[in-house]
Order: sequence, then structure tokens, then C-alpha cells
Amino acid sequence: MHEPFAELALLLLIAAAVGAVAVRLRQPVLIAYIVAGIAMGPAGLELVKSHDQIDLLAQIGVAVLLFLVGLKLDFQHVRHIGPVALATGLGQLAFTIAIGFVLILAMGSDWLTALYVAVALTFSSTIIIIKLLSDKRELDSLHGRIAVGFLIVQDIAVVLAMMAMSALRAGGEADAAWTAVVASIGLRVLTAALLLYALMRYLLPPLTRLMARSQELLLIFAIAWGTALAALGEWAGFSKEAGAFLAGFSLASTHFRDAIGARLTSIRDFLLLFFFIDLGAKLDFAGLSGELWPAVALSLFVLIGNPLIVMAIMGYMGYRKRTGFMAGLTVAQISEFSIIFVAMGISLGHVGNDALGLTTLVGLVTIALSTYMILYSQALYEHLSPWLGWFERRHPHRELAVERQPPAQARPRVIIFGLGRYGERLLDRLKQDRVAAMGVDFDPETVRRLRHGGFSVRFGDAEDAPFLETLPLEFADWIVTTLATWDANRALLHGLKQAGLTGHIAGVVRDETHAQALRAAGVTRVINPFHDAADHAAEMIIDALNPKEDTA
Repeated sequence: MHEPFAELALLLLIAAAVGAVAVRLRQPVLIAYIVAGIAMGPAGLELVKSHDQIDLLAQIGVAVLLFLVGLKLDFQHVRHIGPVALATGLGQLAFTIAIGFVLILAMGSDWLTALYVAVALTFSSTIIIIKLLSDKRELDSLHGRIAVGFLIVQDIAVVLAMMAMSALRAGGEADAAWTAVVASIGLRVLTAALLLYALMRYLLPPLTRLMARSQELLLIFAIAWGTALAALGEWAGFSKEAGAFLAGFSLASTHFRDAIGARLTSIRDFLLLFFFIDLGAKLDFAGLSGELWPAVALSLFVLIGNPLIVMAIMGYMGYRKRTGFMAGLTVAQISEFSIIFVAMGISLGHVGNDALGLTTLVGLVTIALSTYMILYSQALYEHLSPWLGWFERRHPHRELAVERQPPAQARPRVIIFGLGRYGERLLDRLKQDRVAAMGVDFDPETVRRLRHGGFSVRFGDAEDAPFLETLPLEFADWIVTTLATWDANRALLHGLKQAGLTGHIAGVVRDETHAQALRAAGVTRVINPFHDAADHAAEMIIDALNPKEDTA
């Protein structure tokens, strides 16, 4: 008898086992998920029967993924993308689509399939690249900042592409003039923009403050908001993906963005597991034999052509060949968005399963190989450097100018976790003494009040390791934790270690047991406010008594 629960349990076990092998080989685990789906699908053991349940979890995972992309795009961040990120991103999109379209047409595909696959080839995996750059401590480097900028341009482009293709549904609008399609998209975008402005201006600020009073409620609200707007977007003629993106964007300017994003990351990864398992389970390799050589050709184009396009654009704009090379490697693969985009084309009746199979094969090859290219980018550059002079101007003026500019982000020398009476007083005193300090607290009212007072404060959970990685820990000489319990401090210390903290740590305690635990964990200094206050009071009393004794 078929039992969905047992089947999902078996899927998770296989995914975990294959994922362990992928981690050992330094590969992204999404490859392991696809391999697990293939092993369980018609090309393997044919054990996948719960297609409806897996597909539902996959759709929620895609909605959460697009929600998180929108969540990153606050207005402040968009303004700081800069001309180089915009020019590089748009240039790479244009050249990759044009060249890819011609290549795919030459392989015998129809124009709509060629357009879908060519567009899919332009999108790089933001998730994988940011993870790899973070592991290498290169997110704050010049090429890392530029890469993140044009990856955001790509994320915006994929959502616009989804909107455009959704408007060209099979039948009905499929034969409409392009002007009518553009007008339809424009009207929908305008309506959505007005609705989104009203929500962001009047409804969401007080609503998110209310929800943030509970950690669990904030998480549930974020998922509910994302899936609700995804469903509304599909009903309004967009796609679920576009609706989920706008849901995330509507919360991107709130104080709770980082906390929501950190908490949703693990849920996103878990749900996307089912998307890639479902994708692998639907692959029938018997029908993909004709796509093998096209996949090889397109993989070479992505692995070599995309980086060359980025290097050429960045060299023309005045960057050194090394910067262009390092940034170019980040587009040497296609992303999960590429597969999602083509899968949407199948659901709309625009392309067949062969296009999805081709895109998936290119994704598997390019993601696997580009991972090694990024991990060993320095060694690769040293070998190829003599042949890269064509991609560098004699005087790389723009890079020299950028390097002289101070980074926009804050550089706190002290970060304080927990802004109760002690933490707030400490933050205030450091500010008075002109010491760059940042506070972190999970109480939304405290964060809002201190921000209005001119303090640098972040809203987030100190026990949440992914959130800690978003903080500028590399600039901090001291971390001060005022968290009340050892369990909370243990989670914080573990997260700081994972994030690569190099500064000192001071812990504020109320009892000796807690103090001993912090010392054993390697905390640099332990502060007991009661003991310190008593010692200070005793010194004051003694100083006050001494004059009387001297005059006696």
C-alpha cells in the first residue's frame, strides 16, 4: 500500500546520504537533491509516487525563494548598486541572450524554445555564489561587491522575464501584438506598484512591529505573507513567483528584514529540496539522448563565454583584468532560477519537456564545474593571467577611484548583543566617547526607540547563526554579550566562531556558574555588574571615609 509519509521519509534519507557525498566533493547540495530525484524517478528505482504532495512542497519552496530575493532589495540597497553593476548586469544579459539565441536556433530549435533557453542561460545562482564568496571571505572585496550588484540585476531581470512570459500565455494572448502585451504588463505593474506603495506606507509597518513581538509569529507571518501574495499574483495574471517576489520587496525596508531572512533561509533550503527532487524524478534520460551534445555546447558557452562577456565589459569600464576575471567567474553557471523559468514555460504551454531537460543538464554541468572554478579562482587566475591582458585598459581608472572610496557600510569597533538596561547604557556611553559601536536586540520596540535616538542598532536574534553572518564582525575589536542565559550565550559563541570572528569577547553575567561557563568557552573578559558595582561603591565609601579619618 502506498504511504506518502514513508515515501517522503525515504526521500529525505536518500537526499541526506547523497548530500553528504556532495559536501565531501565540495559541490552544492542542490546537485545532490537532483541526483536523489533521478535515483528515485523513472530513470532509477521508480519509487516516487507522491507527485502531488512533492509538487505542493516544491511550489511553496519556490515562493519562499523568490520572497527572499525580494527581501534583499530594499531601496537603500538598490540605490547603491551603482553604474558598474547595472552596466555589467544588463550587458551580460543582452550579449548572453543574443549569442545564446543564435546558437540554439542553429541547433534546430524553434524560436520560442530558443528564446526561453537563451534567457535561462543568463541567470547565475545568487545563492551558490554568495555562499562561496562568503566562505572565501570575499564578499567585501571589490569583485565581490560588484558581483553581488549584478546578481541583483539578474534577480530583477528574471522576475520581469517571468512577468513577460506569463502575459504570453498559450492561446488567447499568445497571438496578440507585442504592443498589447507590453501595455498589459505596464498596466499590471502600475496597479501592483500603487497597491504595494499603499501596503508599505500604511499597513505593513505597524503590522510587522506587532508580529515581531513573537519570534515564532514573525516567521509564520513572513511565510503567510509570501505565499498569500504569490497566490494573489497568479490570480491577477502574473505568476506565483512574481507575487512572492513583491511580497518580499514590500518588507525589504523594514527593520526586521535581516531577522526574517535569516530564519527563512533554512526553511527555503528544506522546501527547495523537494523542488529539485521533483525535477530529478521527472527526468527521463531515455528522451534526453538527443540533448547531450547541445548541452555540452551550451555548457561550454556558459563556462567560458559568460565570464569573457563580463571581463570585456568590466575592462572597457576601467577595471583591472584580475577584478574582471574574479567577477566573471561568478556567472560561469546557470541557476535554479533558470530551471524554474523554463519549468514555468512548460506550464504555460510555450516549450516542451526537452527544453527543461536541456536546461537541467546545462545546470548540472555548469554548477558543478563553476564551483571548482570559484573555489580555486586565484590559482586559475595565476595560470591564465598572461593571456588576459586584452581585458584591461592601460590605466584602469575606475577601479583606482573605487578603491579610494570608503565602504558604505558601518565599521563598528564594538558590537553589543542584548540592549537591556546594561547594554543600552553601555552603548550610550560608547557613543558619548566617540567609539563606533553597534547594538543588536530582538525587541522591536527597543530597536525602534534607539534608532530614533541616533544609535546604530540591528534587529535580530543573537542565537541565529545565519543572522550573525550578516553583521560586520570583521571590523569589531570587541563583542559584548549581555544575554542572560548560558544556553543563549553558547549558541551565540558557536555562531560567532562559525562566522570567523577574530576580535575579543566580553560576557556580562549575574552568577559565578555562568561566569565559569563563559571562561571555559574562551571568553576574553567576564563582567559581573553586581560585583563591579559593589566594588565601585565600596571604593567610593572608603574614599569618602578617609578624609574623616585623617582629620580625626
